[in-house]
Amino acid sequence: MQIFDPTIFPILAADGLTNGAVYALLALALVLVFAVTRIIFIPMGEFVVFGTLTLASLQLGKVPGTLSLLLVLLGVAALMEAFTQARRGQTGRGLLTLLGAALLGAALWALAGWIVPLKPPLGVQVLLTLLLVAPLGPLVYRTVYQPLQNATVLVLLIASVALHLVLTGLALVFFGPEGSRTPPFAPGNVTLGQVTLSQQSLLVILVSALLMLGLYFFFERTMPGKALRATAVNRLGARLVGISPSSAGMLTFTLAALIGGLGGVLIGPSVAMTYDSGFLIGLKGFIGAIIGGLVSYPLAAAGALLVGLIESFASFSLSAWKEVIVFTLILPVLLWRSLTTRHIPEDEE
Repeated sequence: MQIFDPTIFPILAADGLTNGAVYALLALALVLVFAVTRIIFIPMGEFVVFGTLTLASLQLGKVPGTLSLLLVLLGVAALMEAFTQARRGQTGRGLLTLLGAALLGAALWALAGWIVPLKPPLGVQVLLTLLLVAPLGPLVYRTVYQPLQNATVLVLLIASVALHLVLTGLALVFFGPEGSRTPPFAPGNVTLGQVTLSQQSLLVILVSALLMLGLYFFFERTMPGKALRATAVNRLGARLVGISPSSAGMLTFTLAALIGGLGGVLIGPSVAMTYDSGFLIGLKGFIGAIIGGLVSYPLAAAGALLVGLIESFASFSLSAWKEVIVFTLILPVLLWRSLTTRHIPEDEE
């Protein structure tokens, strides 16, 4: 245990806010997914891992395994959609779906094979990373969760655990066991008074804040955002007024995958990411979501920032116990929630 030095306080606070900003994004995504679809999305951290390791592969001039996963999921989703349309007597439409998926897959493969060896600028690599990671969300929803959309929360949780294990194993196959970092987007430091902070940390906090603001305007000012809010408040009522649960789920998972991929891109320069890092990162975001009761976005974001700060200070003074301290935070929150929340059976919601 190290003696706390007051001069180190601003540095630890800045590190905590940097990590907490990424955790806050994950917490918001977890709350959104649960509110709209009732899914506790355990594999959220895997999208962070795929974001970091995909960008690392692109910077080495290698086509990432993420592309293979995307093409396989695209093919499976197209087959499932075509089969559903054929059962409705829309065989022609099903064949068009298969043809469209094949053409899209070929275009993605050709684009990646052409542009990746050229090692384009960092901004292009980030866009390509998000282009590969974000579509995994709706494809995962279509292939895994949509067939189970009427299942209980427990069944959906079991599916999430299975998906987490599958994605972790695929990350090991695609990227290997070695950890990877990405270069900082903004090298250099900024001096604020007597505190020196990295420009990368300030960039992460700024981008996270802008994304949260963008999500606020999306839910408040756009029709798709309002549809998601309506589905989160009352799924049956939303269905009665013409909001498709499947479309809401697709959009929700697209946003969650985009947030996860962007979180991986942001945290990559400061954390050596390995194939199995996603579980701990996602779990810290989940603690923030639990603090928000899986319903409150501001509380979830604030809770995730608190997790980042506690982790930062604990890593300095009690480094061997930092994970224990962070995860123990969830116990009093769960106890308080269980004592203050009126429990309603799932079939009465």
